[in-house]
Amino acid sequence: MPIYEYYCRACKRQQSLIFMKIGDVQKSPRCQYCKQRRLTRILSRFAYHQGEEARLKNLDTNAPRDEAFYRDNRNVGLWAKKRAREMGVDLGPQFDETVEKARSGKILDDR
Repeated sequence: MPIYEYYCRACKRQQSLIFMKIGDVQKSPRCQYCKQRRLTRILSRFAYHQGEEARLKNLDTNAPRDEAFYRDNRNVGLWAKKRAREMGVDLGPQFDETVEKARSGKILDDR
């Protein structure tokens, strides 16, 4: 059952529509809010998973970061790990353990 995103040119609202059969997609759907048939199909959001090694490889330590970067707990310590690798410094297993505790929130339990 495909789900498609649409924008209604009449009421200016965005919506997701599910189709029970692929053939129904070809029909002109109605807006679920204003019932008009002035819908334009838009690109749906998507995401993909990247492992930590790939994230470290692709991370630019010199690039400015926005607030969202720091809200993601997977990013805690990512910059420091990458920077240490760039400088040829091995901070040892204790550093990795501390980073993992920070990511899980357990670092606060050690106080």
